[in-house]
Amino acid sequence: MKKSLLYICVLLLAACTAGSGEKGAKGFVTVQGHDLIKPNGEKLLIQGTNLGNWLNPEGYMFGFGRTNSAWMIDLMMKEAVGPDATADFWKEFKDNYVTKADIDFIAQQGANTIRLPFNYKLFTDEDYMGLTGPKDGFERIDSVVSWCKANGLYLILDMHDCPGGQTGDNIDDGHGYPWLFESERSQELFCKIWQQIAFRYRQETTILGYELMNEPIAHYFENRYELYKLLQPLYKKTVAAIRKVDDNHIILLGGAHWNSFFWMLDDASYDDKLMYTCHRYGGPATKEAITHYINFRDSINRPMYMGEFGHNTMEWQTDFVKVLKQNNIGYTFWPYKKVDNSCMMAIQRPEGWDSIVVKYSETSRNTYQEWREARPDQAKFRELLSEFAKNCHIENCTPQKDYIQSMGMR
Repeated sequence: MKKSLLYICVLLLAACTAGSGEKGAKGFVTVQGHDLIKPNGEKLLIQGTNLGNWLNPEGYMFGFGRTNSAWMIDLMMKEAVGPDATADFWKEFKDNYVTKADIDFIAQQGANTIRLPFNYKLFTDEDYMGLTGPKDGFERIDSVVSWCKANGLYLILDMHDCPGGQTGDNIDDGHGYPWLFESERSQELFCKIWQQIAFRYRQETTILGYELMNEPIAHYFENRYELYKLLQPLYKKTVAAIRKVDDNHIILLGGAHWNSFFWMLDDASYDDKLMYTCHRYGGPATKEAITHYINFRDSINRPMYMGEFGHNTMEWQTDFVKVLKQNNIGYTFWPYKKVDNSCMMAIQRPEGWDSIVVKYSETSRNTYQEWREARPDQAKFRELLSEFAKNCHIENCTPQKDYIQSMGMR
């Protein structure tokens, strides 16, 4: 009898602590119609920023033009100073770009949420940002989770760069086509990584949700409408993989064509914790300009969230924030930190950065001869990389007060 009772207790304990958790588990943000609801029953309107460029480098945030994706930036640096110096730079860059002081600062401005873009390669053995074999993806995310928790912030995990490429442009760190939607192997890896992430964070209430992919399927391709139709089936497949280990977290779905087309996402019945995320850069800062987002939200009866916008005038951003708030659409500005301005925290370019590093990044390097002939002074190049990494630390950056005020916070 005692053994039977002990066995029953073990089963009950396992059920309570299983990776999938209970639906409606306490402590998690959940979905109620158009609204996000915090554990205390209050409504949550997302307000915050994106930690872009940290775990998913983009060329323009370094001041580069043609060298505009992570693999291109990495290759350019390796051509200039070799793989070891490049790996040293990436380590220093990651250590300095986002620290607890950055998260503290974001919270002090009145934010309640941070979106964290990352590359899937942080969870594979592929060469990425100076590492092969085991990566530091979980270590980096764990740090942000702890810093957000200390500040009462929510965190959205955004796979900005997916296996095979989901967009077909530089922002997915791919090769110019959304191969993900035509590759079974890439889809299997995509689902596997999300399941691993979900299992690790299945009980972490600081994480608001998982954004499966950023800006899928650009408009450049003649077969784009056929690709659009493949988006929802892959979402359903990935949600099913996540729900095997985690029933607690919200899952965020972006529309095709730069997160702006949602007609192909006409079914929300397969999961009760779905929400949708749109993006917008430019155009009128009016309700009329985003009516299609509002109409979709109303038709599907789930929350809509503006995951990215910015890079505009302070007046436009101020006006657009008002429109979003009036229409119950939360938002995270893009980005938190980059060179120059149009962000919360500006990075200063080292003296000689443009004339040496940027110039080299813009030079034709299509053959080994061109590499040799274009290669600048290696010692100076290394020095500039190290100085840039140091300049990324918050104590060396400049808060952009007008930009922060335009975000509708403090």
